[in-house]
Amino acid sequence: MSKGGVQMLDDKKDGFFSVCNLGSQWSLEQNNVYPGGLFASVGQMGIGFGVSPDSPNPRDNGGIKAPFSDFFLKYLPSQEEIRVVGVAEGEAASKTKKKVGLKLKIKVSNPSLRRLISGAIAGAVSRTCVAPLETIRTHLMVGSSGSSTLEVFNDIMQTDGWKGLFRGNFVNVIRVAPSKAIELFAFDTVNKQLSPTPGEEPKIPIPSSLVAGACAGVSSTLLTYPLELVKTRLTIEKNMYDGILDAFLKILQKEGPGELYRGLAPSLIGVIPYAATNYFAYDTLRKVYRKVLKEEKIGNIETLLIGSLAGAISSSATFPLEVARKQMQVGALNGRQVYKNVFHALSSILKQEGIHGLYKGLGPSCMKLVPAAGISFMCYEACKRILVDKDEEM
Repeated sequence: MSKGGVQMLDDKKDGFFSVCNLGSQWSLEQNNVYPGGLFASVGQMGIGFGVSPDSPNPRDNGGIKAPFSDFFLKYLPSQEEIRVVGVAEGEAASKTKKKVGLKLKIKVSNPSLRRLISGAIAGAVSRTCVAPLETIRTHLMVGSSGSSTLEVFNDIMQTDGWKGLFRGNFVNVIRVAPSKAIELFAFDTVNKQLSPTPGEEPKIPIPSSLVAGACAGVSSTLLTYPLELVKTRLTIEKNMYDGILDAFLKILQKEGPGELYRGLAPSLIGVIPYAATNYFAYDTLRKVYRKVLKEEKIGNIETLLIGSLAGAISSSATFPLEVARKQMQVGALNGRQVYKNVFHALSSILKQEGIHGLYKGLGPSCMKLVPAAGISFMCYEACKRILVDKDEEM
């Protein structure tokens, strides 16, 4: 176009075009710049033309008026009264783009039922994920298939194949699902009742999560202990029972009802410090995370890591009691010594095998308990977000 003409379109090599270079104003007359135009300014896109009735350059001194400028000056408000905020292309796309992802929400009105369902799912998922490690750990504790993790693993694979690694898992899930449901439900309920509200004095002189964890462990153990004993028997005594019901009946017929609760005392002694330490560590680590990072919401990965660390702390602190409990549950199997009580078991193991005997299987135990604790807490918190009271996100 000529030097004094108005360039309306400026073709770009990238396939886009700009109006008046998307940054300059209309050049209606040489050396005269008019901000007048048809639209209010869209600053973020770089468009610099707009309506301005108070142009610094007069329009009646021989200059060329923009088409329909009088019409727009008459009917459009001044620049101070109207403002169209521009949105960059990338920003507009991000606003119109909806989040893609599965948001499953199931309405469960009763809060207690939500906790029980969440705990049952968490227990079943976590125990199934670590079932092979649980089997190896049990064999190491009673010394039935070798003295190392690799020896036990090779013996199980040669004898039963990969199915042997999951032997007793169905019983384990049946036991753990209600046990974890009761445990997590009891912890949440007791901890909520004992925790002071902001600004309120503590209701008890010790941390509420410590007491709630102990109550949770005792409650779940008392209600589900017979299943724990049957699961241990099915894992060790491979060919004596045909299933859960058969194991129950044979134990009742041959050894009496009291056998179903053999080792209950050391179990309670072991569960109380373990559960108390586990839940106290978990609750404390969550509070520390929120305080340090100043984030109220904790994601699934963070919950997994926090729960795993809490499991490592609690399992290491209470492992000797777990060893004594397992050996008391096995009883006189294969000519083993029958222990009178937990202190007799601990002293006998210490005398015969030394301190190493009290921590036999700690490695695979941590390999199993640490991820199991993390997975359990993660699934529990995730399920609580899925099971909601109303048709809205918690």
